[in-house]
Amino acid sequence: MRELDETTVGGPIGARLGAWRLRRGLTREDLASGAGLPLDYIVGLETGREWMDRRGRLAALAAALRLDVADLTGQPYPPRGEEHAAVRAVAFHLRRRIARPHPGTAAGLMLDELEERTRAAVQADAAGDEVGLALALPKLIDGAERAVAAALAPGRAEAVRVQANVLGAGLLRRLGYRDLAWILLRRARPGPHEPLPVLVEEVRLLIDFGLPEYALARAERVEDAGAGWDLPVLAAVAQAMAGRRRHADQLLTTAAGRATDARDSAMVVAARAVVAAEHGDAEEAAGHARAVDLSVLDGAQRSFLLTVAAAAEARQGRADQAAARLIEADAAAPLRLRLAPFARELVAALAARTTDTVQAAAVRNLAEQAGMR
Repeated sequence: MRELDETTVGGPIGARLGAWRLRRGLTREDLASGAGLPLDYIVGLETGREWMDRRGRLAALAAALRLDVADLTGQPYPPRGEEHAAVRAVAFHLRRRIARPHPGTAAGLMLDELEERTRAAVQADAAGDEVGLALALPKLIDGAERAVAAALAPGRAEAVRVQANVLGAGLLRRLGYRDLAWILLRRARPGPHEPLPVLVEEVRLLIDFGLPEYALARAERVEDAGAGWDLPVLAAVAQAMAGRRRHADQLLTTAAGRATDARDSAMVVAARAVVAAEHGDAEEAAGHARAVDLSVLDGAQRSFLLTVAAAAEARQGRADQAAARLIEADAAAPLRLRLAPFARELVAALAARTTDTVQAAAVRNLAEQAGMR
């Protein structure tokens, strides 16, 4: 669904919000009432005085306008530069792969090689290397399907197949091809069995769809304490989106108890920052973000946390500090940040608020590289 003028695609959510509101024949008062949000906030978004940084509010606005969340975020974004174009191209290759009814033969296929390729793709994903991941995925998914069809060491082949499809779904989700990501996850299921990585990615996808209650229903399918920290963290974010802070905090306590190393613990603290921000407490969010040891995080995780920290600083009126954190986040995982809707919102907001000359120039350059100028 892309009825809007393409000039609004790369800009902030507020511009698309205003255009869609007019198309629906609603006043700002109507939209505020339908979404359950303050009128001043709606006016601020549409006039550029405000920016979007809360998942629950984005979902509420999309629901009030009878839209998919992507219609407000503008995803998938038009390619900006060769790397973005290369990553976008993977959607075409994966769509073609999904449409192919049979995987073909597995002649000359080596399972050891497939497993090595999978490990490399996992590393690229953790580093936030969207280009490396995108280039690896089509052959990896195709090889995994062939290995399963040929019954090559069924357990190992199925594990590769699940991991490859989950990695592909994650990339498609971040690009904005959420329906295609969902199909890929459906294909990753070996019969009625629901592998934990598939379930976790489904919860992430439902959160990005703006459907927290569905995400929670998915997460509740796993009761085993050995499931790890990431599922309760995602459930906490979904609870925060739904306005249930106490439930979110309880889930974060569960997640903290399941953390097995410093990196897991750091990500739980980062999730506390996300939940606080979703609740509207920027000071608490900033405090949690500052408490995290960045050195234990991978590139994608570091970029994510720095973006959360930047948003919290911006909410407290510290635009220069926010800009510095955002530039650090971009250095950690450039394309991952530039394709993230809330990060793009922050870039647009800081471009008009940063006073330090060096930081302001860096933010303008980032906006240029992200295709927002």
